[in-house]
Formats: sequence, C-alpha cells, structure tokens
Amino acid sequence: MNRRTFLKTIFSISFGAALCGIPGFACAQEATRAVEEKDLKDYLHRMANFDTPQPGDIILEKKELVLLKSSLSRLRRVQQTVGFGNFCVLSFDDVLKFGRNYSAVGRFTEQEKKFLDMLFHFDAHDYGFLGEKPVDKLTASIPRKELVKIPRTGNFLYRGEPQKKYMEIRKELGKKVYLTSGVRGVIKQFILFLAKAEANNGNLSLASRSLAPPGYSYHGVGDFDVGEKGLGAANFSARFAETGTCIKLREHGYLQLRYPENNLLGVRFEPWHIKV
Repeated sequence: MNRRTFLKTIFSISFGAALCGIPGFACAQEATRAVEEKDLKDYLHRMANFDTPQPGDIILEKKELVLLKSSLSRLRRVQQTVGFGNFCVLSFDDVLKFGRNYSAVGRFTEQEKKFLDMLFHFDAHDYGFLGEKPVDKLTASIPRKELVKIPRTGNFLYRGEPQKKYMEIRKELGKKVYLTSGVRGVIKQFILFLAKAEANNGNLSLASRSLAPPGYSYHGVGDFDVGEKGLGAANFSARFAETGTCIKLREHGYLQLRYPENNLLGVRFEPWHIKV
C-alpha cells in the first residue's frame, strides 16, 4: 500500500469511528473492516516505533542533505549570535538579515533559501504528519509586544490566555513545574526539525513523528510545554507521563492534550504539551 492510500485509510478509520452510532449511518462492511484493522495496527506500530525508520519514509537525497546541513549550520550560527531565547521568536526575514550583517553567520545562499522555502511549503501529510498548519506564511513574524518573557526559563509566552494558563499551573502545582518550551516562530521550528532530520540521515518522515514540521507547530500560536524540575531531557519522553507533575496536571484538568496517546495525527504521544 502506498503512502497516500495508507493515510487515506487512516483518515477513514478516524472519520468512521466518529460516525458510528449515528442513526442511519452504516459502518464499514466486514470485508473492509479487516483491512482497516490491519492498516490501523501498522500505523500504531509506526507510532510505537516513532524513532525508527519505516518503509515509505521520505528521505532526502544526497544533494538535498548537503543543503540541509549547510542551512542548519547557518541557523545555529544565528542562534549563537542572538541567544537561544531571542532565536525562538525570530522570523525568516530576521535570520536573512543577520546572515547579511554578521560575517560570523554569512549570507544564506540562494540554494539554501530555496531549500527552506521548499520544506516550508511541502505538504506534511506526505511525511505522515496529519495535523493542521496554523502558520501558513514562511515570513510570518511575532510582534514582541504580544509576548512576555518567563523568568529563569529563557522562554517567551503569548500574553493573554497562554500566560494566564501557565500562571494557573504554577499556582496549583508549585515551583516543581516549569516552562520547558514556549513560543516558537517558524525559524525555531526549522532548527528543531532540521536537527532531528540531520541526526537521522535526512529522514523527514521520522523527524515529523517527533516534531511538527515548520508552520505546523501550535507553539507558534499559543501552545507551550511544561516539565518537572530535575527530570532533564526525559521531560520530552513518555517518562514525563509517570511523574507527579503530570499526574497533578491531569487531576487539575490542564491536560487537554494536542497529541494524546494513540492519536491518529502521525505524532508521538506528548503528555508535556499544553493545548491553549
């Protein structure tokens, strides 16, 4: 089964499950149900092994992988120049400007710019990522007046509902919970996505199972991540779901997850991701 047929089947399973039980709607016949169940098992196997290459994954060719590496290296030099916190809210135009003005960064080549443009506008459904795209412009910018920097985290949140929700969480759960990732502009999502792909020989589908492709992250419009102090990198693993912090988040009703367990969006389980 090819990727588009596979994704279409997953959509039909999800949609059909939502319609079953509505008067007048006939569920799939037995002859097709067995096929759908097999496809669903295959899908869940992919997601259980999200960090392992899978048949049909989209992998960059050698020439494209060279562009990925050079673009990522240049983005990292911008990040070192402006600092990790400020880098989170830079726009595409901002990084091009830093490339022009700072010799330590260097100008982005036309090939690098075209490569980043191509990746941004690529339909992530072909990777297997089935989420929506809340940021549809490569050059989208985030007004600083709409942000507030959260002390001792190096991260920003949007003023209003995101900031309010985070402060409520801190009030309810105490200082053991903290903001691990706040606002991410398109460029911040690029550096995360490209780094994951680079570490896996240009496998874009594998990267998309852990990280939303640029433009598809809800961190760009309000969502944020939280963790438990002392847990370190494991805050971004299934181990976080077993912590006292996560249990309390669930008990207090804060875990309206963007990517729940066994979701059909092509994204691994993210118990740390707070939906706004």
